Amino acid sequence: MPKKIAKLPLSKTHPKLAKEAFGWDPTEFYRSYRWKVEWKCTLGHIYSASIESRTHMSSGCYFCGGKRVFAGFNDLESKFPQFFDSNSPSQRVGGKVSKKFNNVKHEYPMYSLDNSYSKEDLDNFNTRIIKKIPNSDLTYLCELKFDGVSINLTYENGLLVRAVTRGDGVQGDDVTENIKTIKTIPLKLKGNYPKKFQIRGEIFIELNDFNRMNNDRIEKGLDTYMNPRNTASGSLKLQDSSEVAKRPLKCFLYQVVSENDDSKTQYENLISASNWGFNVSNSFKLCSSIEEVFDFIKSWDKKRNNLDFEIDGIVIKVNQIDYQKTLGFTSKYPRWSIAYKFKTLQVSTVLLSVSYQVGRTGAITPVANLNPVLLGGTIVKRASLHNEDQINKLDLHLNDHVLIEKGGEIIPKIVDVQIDKRNLFSNRISFINKCPSCQADLSKNESESHHYCLNFNSCPPQITGRIQHFISRKAMDINGIGNETILLMFQNKLITNYADLYTLKKEDLLSLDRMAEKSVENVFNGLNESKKIPFERVLFALG
Repeated sequence: MPKKIAKLPLSKTHPKLAKEAFGWDPTEFYRSYRWKVEWKCTLGHIYSASIESRTHMSSGCYFCGGKRVFAGFNDLESKFPQFFDSNSPSQRVGGKVSKKFNNVKHEYPMYSLDNSYSKEDLDNFNTRIIKKIPNSDLTYLCELKFDGVSINLTYENGLLVRAVTRGDGVQGDDVTENIKTIKTIPLKLKGNYPKKFQIRGEIFIELNDFNRMNNDRIEKGLDTYMNPRNTASGSLKLQDSSEVAKRPLKCFLYQVVSENDDSKTQYENLISASNWGFNVSNSFKLCSSIEEVFDFIKSWDKKRNNLDFEIDGIVIKVNQIDYQKTLGFTSKYPRWSIAYKFKTLQVSTVLLSVSYQVGRTGAITPVANLNPVLLGGTIVKRASLHNEDQINKLDLHLNDHVLIEKGGEIIPKIVDVQIDKRNLFSNRISFINKCPSCQADLSKNESESHHYCLNFNSCPPQITGRIQHFISRKAMDINGIGNETILLMFQNKLITNYADLYTLKKEDLLSLDRMAEKSVENVFNGLNESKKIPFERVLFALG
């Protein structure tokens, strides 16, 4: 018997299964069969290879023998469901289908981080901290800011019980079954861990894995994925967890959250998390001054292109937990942490035209239509211009060569115009004076930056926009009806306001394109469920 087997804890469920199924001695069954599954072919091998980079086994066992053992293991679990273990290694391969992801309120809000872009911003942050914490032992912990998808994991008695996306920071989607397929997230912890706690991290796809995925799609004649972050985000929302298991998702964990946290520092928390079995990046550094912090930032700004995953900055945290509690939070950010964002990539393209969008409040937003260009892994065709003041500030002309970047790494925006490339006879962009939809005159208050269409009752985008807001998740959360369905109903004169939704008839909907019996049934189920929404959500929906 290999010595490593003796170190494994006895199973509480599958030895019983073995005895009932085959009359085997539970201990011998665990040692001979479960050992092969957990250690030799799956949990042991993948854990060692993925986290501690050991190579004590050949990959042939995982890809060949491992699969055969798993098949037998799954067969046992299906024959004897009374002994099913939610943390069985069979959960790594997925298979459960989720038609809908339940919305879950976070026990502790998942705050955003305030951003900084310069040494001056960091000095100001440091000054604010020192005013509250003038102690000489103050230290900062610097961590890489991973460009992935935030996740919150809950563990009870060492077992993973829930995984929820960040969502809006207050509530997110329960994606537990999909998360269980990610091999760098432990289903069961080791060592001395708290009875109950949460830990936060970032789901991502390594660049080499992402390139392999795209090469495979090219060979199959499929469209390629645009960037690792969006692909990781979309993977978490796949309904079939066995499909998620095929994606090379990984996770770095970086923040322990608990009421009963015995650790005194963020540094200790990261060390403890690693000891419990979590995949913690070893790139963090403890700094005793803001100058050390900036040196760390500069070093990683140079090295980041050598990483096999994407980062977009550095996260700086006050290291001492007691000091974090003293500093507290604003309504949006923790006062004890800030993100330093690396300079965003800028690319040049041509301004083809400016179009105008009408919002549900009647606000008019100009949009720059651009010659398509690749920026940060996505094709950018449009950029927001916000309002007339922004157009005038940039002094935009048709066919200008403009520099664009992603504001906050997400929304494209025009940051400069290459005037030396401007055609002398190009026309200056002038803001419109009539609504692009209903042709009503626009109004602008001197104290505001936006123009408005005041045709509240008859302007189509305002009408449909209000109804789309009404059905949205934060408002009435009406399942079965999407924005396209609202447009379809409006165009066919079935609705002119949100009250009309509750007087719809089945036969009216069945006459519409792409509305089959099941779709219509879902619409009415969603409408009936919306009548149970709390009153404060109704008020928000009407706003």
